[in-house]
Amino acid sequence: MRMDTQTIGQEIRRWRTHRRRSQLDLALDTGISTRHLSFVETGRARPSRDLILNLAEQLDVPPRGRNAMLLQAGFAPVHGERGLDDAAMAAARAAISHILAAFAPFPALVVDRHWTMVEANAPVLALMGGVAPELLAAPVNPLRLSLHPDGLAPRIANLPEWRASLFRRLEEQIAASGDEALAALLAELRAYPGGEDAQAVTPNAIAIPLLLDTPAGRLSLISMTSVFGSPLDVTLSELAIESFLPADAATLAILKAA
Repeated sequence: MRMDTQTIGQEIRRWRTHRRRSQLDLALDTGISTRHLSFVETGRARPSRDLILNLAEQLDVPPRGRNAMLLQAGFAPVHGERGLDDAAMAAARAAISHILAAFAPFPALVVDRHWTMVEANAPVLALMGGVAPELLAAPVNPLRLSLHPDGLAPRIANLPEWRASLFRRLEEQIAASGDEALAALLAELRAYPGGEDAQAVTPNAIAIPLLLDTPAGRLSLISMTSVFGSPLDVTLSELAIESFLPADAATLAILKAA
Protein backbone atom coordinates (compact mmCIF):
# COMPACT_ATOMS: atom_id res chain seq x y z
CA MET A 1 0.00 0.00 0.00
CA ARG A 2 1.14 3.54 -0.69
CA MET A 3 1.87 5.63 2.37
CA ASP A 4 0.18 9.06 2.41
CA THR A 5 2.62 10.95 4.65
CA GLN A 6 0.61 14.16 4.46
CA THR A 7 -2.65 12.53 5.61
CA ILE A 8 -1.16 10.47 8.42
CA GLY A 9 0.80 13.47 9.62
CA GLN A 10 -2.34 15.59 9.78
CA GLU A 11 -4.15 12.84 11.66
CA ILE A 12 -1.39 12.57 14.24
CA ARG A 13 -1.43 16.33 14.69
CA ARG A 14 -5.23 16.29 15.02
CA TRP A 15 -5.10 13.76 17.82
CA ARG A 16 -2.20 15.54 19.54
CA THR A 17 -4.10 18.82 19.43
CA HIS A 18 -7.29 17.14 20.61
CA ARG A 19 -5.42 15.70 23.59
CA ARG A 20 -3.78 19.10 24.22
CA ARG A 21 -0.28 17.70 24.06
CA SER A 22 2.72 19.71 22.91
CA GLN A 23 5.15 18.29 20.36
CA LEU A 24 7.87 18.30 23.01
CA ASP A 25 5.73 16.46 25.54
CA LEU A 26 4.59 13.81 23.04
CA ALA A 27 8.05 13.36 21.55
CA LEU A 28 9.59 12.74 24.99
CA ASP A 29 6.94 10.15 25.90
CA THR A 30 7.29 8.44 22.52
CA GLY A 31 11.09 8.39 22.61
CA ILE A 32 11.72 10.41 19.44
CA SER A 33 13.04 13.89 18.80
CA THR A 34 10.74 16.88 18.54
CA ARG A 35 12.23 17.54 15.10
CA HIS A 36 11.29 14.08 13.87
CA LEU A 37 7.73 14.41 15.21
CA SER A 38 7.43 17.77 13.48
CA PHE A 39 8.61 16.22 10.22
CA VAL A 40 6.05 13.41 10.60
CA GLU A 41 3.20 15.85 11.20
CA THR A 42 4.13 17.99 8.20
CA GLY A 43 4.58 15.00 5.89
CA ARG A 44 8.34 15.41 5.52
CA ALA A 45 9.07 12.08 7.27
CA ARG A 46 7.48 8.66 6.80
CA PRO A 47 6.42 7.14 10.16
CA SER A 48 6.88 3.41 10.63
CA ARG A 49 4.07 1.14 11.74
CA ASP A 50 5.61 0.83 15.20
CA LEU A 51 5.90 4.59 15.53
CA ILE A 52 2.26 5.09 14.57
CA LEU A 53 1.15 2.55 17.15
CA ASN A 54 3.44 4.12 19.76
CA LEU A 55 2.02 7.58 19.08
CA ALA A 56 -1.53 6.20 19.14
CA GLU A 57 -0.84 4.57 22.51
CA GLN A 58 0.56 7.80 23.98
CA LEU A 59 -2.43 9.75 22.62
CA ASP A 60 -4.94 7.16 23.88
CA VAL A 61 -6.47 6.76 20.42
CA PRO A 62 -9.38 4.27 20.47
CA PRO A 63 -9.18 1.08 18.36
CA ARG A 64 -11.18 2.50 15.45
CA GLY A 65 -8.90 5.54 15.31
CA ARG A 66 -5.76 3.36 15.41
CA ASN A 67 -7.01 1.33 12.46
CA ALA A 68 -7.72 4.54 10.55
CA MET A 69 -4.22 5.87 11.23
CA LEU A 70 -2.60 2.66 10.03
CA LEU A 71 -4.71 2.56 6.87
CA GLN A 72 -3.87 6.19 6.10
CA ALA A 73 -0.20 5.28 6.38
CA GLY A 74 -0.57 2.28 4.08
CA PHE A 75 -0.46 -0.43 6.76
CA ALA A 76 -2.93 -3.16 7.62
CA PRO A 77 -5.19 -2.41 10.61
CA VAL A 78 -4.27 -3.99 13.92
CA HIS A 79 -7.82 -4.51 15.24
CA GLY A 80 -10.41 -6.67 13.52
CA GLU A 81 -13.84 -5.24 12.78
CA ARG A 82 -16.91 -7.34 12.06
CA GLY A 83 -20.58 -6.46 11.99
CA LEU A 84 -22.77 -7.99 14.67
CA ASP A 85 -24.51 -10.03 11.98
CA ASP A 86 -21.21 -11.72 11.08
CA ALA A 87 -21.11 -15.43 11.89
CA ALA A 88 -17.93 -14.90 13.92
CA MET A 89 -19.88 -12.62 16.26
CA ALA A 90 -22.52 -15.25 17.11
CA ALA A 91 -21.05 -15.83 20.56
CA ALA A 92 -21.02 -12.10 21.29
CA ARG A 93 -24.65 -11.73 20.14
CA ALA A 94 -25.70 -14.65 22.34
CA ALA A 95 -23.87 -13.16 25.32
CA ILE A 96 -25.57 -9.79 24.78
CA SER A 97 -29.02 -11.37 24.63
CA HIS A 98 -28.30 -13.45 27.73
CA ILE A 99 -27.10 -10.40 29.69
CA LEU A 100 -30.13 -8.32 28.74
CA ALA A 101 -32.50 -11.13 29.71
CA ALA A 102 -30.69 -11.54 33.04
CA PHE A 103 -31.28 -7.88 33.92
CA ALA A 104 -35.08 -8.30 33.73
CA PRO A 105 -37.24 -7.04 35.40
CA PHE A 106 -34.83 -4.12 35.29
CA PRO A 107 -34.53 -2.17 31.99
CA ALA A 108 -31.34 -2.73 30.01
CA LEU A 109 -30.24 -2.04 26.45
CA VAL A 110 -27.14 -2.16 24.27
CA VAL A 111 -25.93 0.88 22.31
CA ASP A 112 -23.10 1.43 19.85
CA ARG A 113 -20.59 4.29 19.76
CA HIS A 114 -23.18 6.73 18.39
CA TRP A 115 -25.87 5.71 20.88
CA THR A 116 -27.82 3.70 18.33
CA MET A 117 -29.82 1.01 20.11
CA VAL A 118 -28.63 -2.46 19.11
CA GLU A 119 -30.89 -4.53 21.35
CA ALA A 120 -33.15 -4.02 24.38
CA ASN A 121 -34.96 -6.21 26.86
CA ALA A 122 -38.73 -6.28 27.42
CA PRO A 123 -38.76 -3.80 30.37
CA VAL A 124 -37.15 -1.13 28.15
CA LEU A 125 -39.73 -1.68 25.42
CA ALA A 126 -42.53 -1.40 27.99
CA LEU A 127 -41.29 2.03 29.07
CA MET A 128 -41.48 3.31 25.48
CA GLY A 129 -45.28 3.33 25.40
CA GLY A 130 -46.71 6.64 24.22
CA VAL A 131 -43.54 7.71 22.43
CA ALA A 132 -43.98 9.22 18.93
CA PRO A 133 -43.69 6.43 16.31
CA GLU A 134 -40.99 8.29 14.35
CA LEU A 135 -38.69 8.12 17.38
CA LEU A 136 -39.09 4.33 17.43
CA ALA A 137 -38.22 3.90 13.76
CA ALA A 138 -34.81 2.34 13.20
CA PRO A 139 -32.20 3.40 13.98
CA VAL A 140 -33.47 4.20 17.49
CA ASN A 141 -31.31 6.59 19.52
CA PRO A 142 -32.09 6.31 23.27
CA LEU A 143 -30.74 9.79 24.02
CA ARG A 144 -32.97 11.37 21.37
CA LEU A 145 -35.90 9.25 22.56
CA SER A 146 -35.24 10.29 26.16
CA LEU A 147 -34.97 14.07 25.65
CA HIS A 148 -37.21 14.74 22.64
CA PRO A 149 -40.47 16.56 23.55
CA ASP A 150 -42.39 13.80 21.74
CA GLY A 151 -40.42 11.12 23.54
CA LEU A 152 -40.00 10.42 27.24
CA ALA A 153 -39.12 14.00 28.20
CA PRO A 154 -42.66 15.02 29.32
CA ARG A 155 -42.66 12.05 31.73
CA ILE A 156 -39.22 12.75 33.25
CA ALA A 157 -39.84 14.52 36.56
CA ASN A 158 -36.26 15.79 36.87
CA LEU A 159 -35.69 16.61 33.22
CA PRO A 160 -33.16 19.48 33.73
CA GLU A 161 -30.96 17.30 35.95
CA TRP A 162 -31.26 14.28 33.67
CA ARG A 163 -30.44 16.39 30.60
CA ALA A 164 -27.37 17.81 32.30
CA SER A 165 -26.11 14.36 33.31
CA LEU A 166 -26.52 13.04 29.74
CA PHE A 167 -24.82 16.11 28.27
CA ARG A 168 -21.89 15.63 30.63
CA ARG A 169 -21.52 12.00 29.53
CA LEU A 170 -21.61 12.99 25.88
CA GLU A 171 -19.02 15.70 26.46
CA GLU A 172 -16.72 13.11 28.06
CA GLN A 173 -17.20 10.74 25.13
CA ILE A 174 -16.48 13.50 22.62
CA ALA A 175 -13.33 14.46 24.52
CA ALA A 176 -12.15 10.85 24.46
CA SER A 177 -13.07 9.98 20.88
CA GLY A 178 -13.07 13.29 18.98
CA ASP A 179 -16.15 11.93 17.18
CA GLU A 180 -17.88 14.63 15.12
CA ALA A 181 -21.10 12.60 14.94
CA LEU A 182 -21.36 12.68 18.74
CA ALA A 183 -20.72 16.42 18.71
CA ALA A 184 -23.58 16.86 16.23
CA LEU A 185 -25.85 14.69 18.41
CA LEU A 186 -25.02 16.79 21.47
CA ALA A 187 -25.87 19.99 19.59
CA GLU A 188 -29.19 18.49 18.51
CA LEU A 189 -30.08 17.41 22.05
CA ARG A 190 -29.18 20.80 23.51
CA ALA A 191 -31.69 22.40 21.13
CA TYR A 192 -34.58 20.42 22.64
CA PRO A 193 -36.68 22.20 25.29
CA GLY A 194 -36.22 21.08 28.85
CA GLY A 195 -35.23 23.95 31.11
CA GLU A 196 -31.92 25.45 32.08
CA ASP A 197 -29.42 22.69 32.74
CA ALA A 198 -26.05 24.41 33.12
CA GLN A 199 -26.26 24.40 36.93
CA ALA A 200 -28.77 21.60 37.26
CA VAL A 201 -26.43 18.91 38.59
CA THR A 202 -25.58 19.32 42.26
CA PRO A 203 -21.77 19.44 42.55
CA ASN A 204 -21.74 16.94 45.46
CA ALA A 205 -24.25 14.53 43.88
CA ILE A 206 -23.05 10.92 43.72
CA ALA A 207 -25.45 9.94 40.95
CA ILE A 208 -28.41 11.51 39.15
CA PRO A 209 -31.44 9.19 39.07
CA LEU A 210 -33.92 9.09 36.22
CA LEU A 211 -37.31 9.96 37.73
CA LEU A 212 -39.80 8.60 35.22
CA ASP A 213 -43.57 8.78 35.62
CA THR A 214 -45.42 5.67 34.43
CA PRO A 215 -49.03 4.43 34.75
CA ALA A 216 -47.83 2.20 37.60
CA GLY A 217 -46.19 5.08 39.47
CA ARG A 218 -42.98 7.04 39.52
CA LEU A 219 -39.78 5.11 38.92
CA SER A 220 -36.46 6.21 40.39
CA LEU A 221 -33.72 4.56 38.36
CA ILE A 222 -29.94 4.69 38.65
CA SER A 223 -28.12 4.07 35.37
CA MET A 224 -25.07 1.84 35.09
CA THR A 225 -22.83 1.33 32.08
CA SER A 226 -20.99 -1.93 31.33
CA VAL A 227 -18.54 -2.71 28.54
CA PHE A 228 -16.81 -5.86 27.31
CA GLY A 229 -13.43 -6.47 28.91
CA SER A 230 -10.39 -6.56 26.60
CA PRO A 231 -12.33 -6.82 23.33
CA LEU A 232 -10.30 -7.76 20.25
CA ASP A 233 -12.87 -6.46 17.77
CA VAL A 234 -13.58 -2.78 17.06
CA THR A 235 -17.35 -3.25 16.96
CA LEU A 236 -17.39 -5.08 20.27
CA SER A 237 -15.13 -2.48 21.89
CA GLU A 238 -17.66 0.23 21.04
CA LEU A 239 -20.73 -1.48 22.51
CA ALA A 240 -22.04 -0.52 25.93
CA ILE A 241 -24.78 -2.05 28.06
CA GLU A 242 -26.93 0.64 29.68
CA SER A 243 -28.90 -0.76 32.60
CA PHE A 244 -31.32 0.98 34.96
CA LEU A 245 -31.51 -0.27 38.54
CA PRO A 246 -34.12 0.67 41.16
CA ALA A 247 -32.99 3.47 43.46
CA ASP A 248 -35.71 2.86 46.05
CA ALA A 249 -38.03 0.15 47.35
CA ALA A 250 -41.09 1.57 45.58
CA THR A 251 -39.38 1.33 42.17
CA LEU A 252 -38.22 -2.22 42.92
CA ALA A 253 -41.78 -3.24 43.77
CA ILE A 254 -43.23 -1.67 40.60
CA LEU A 255 -40.67 -3.33 38.35
CA LYS A 256 -41.11 -6.73 39.96
CA ALA A 257 -44.88 -6.46 39.63
CA ALA A 258 -44.61 -5.53 35.99
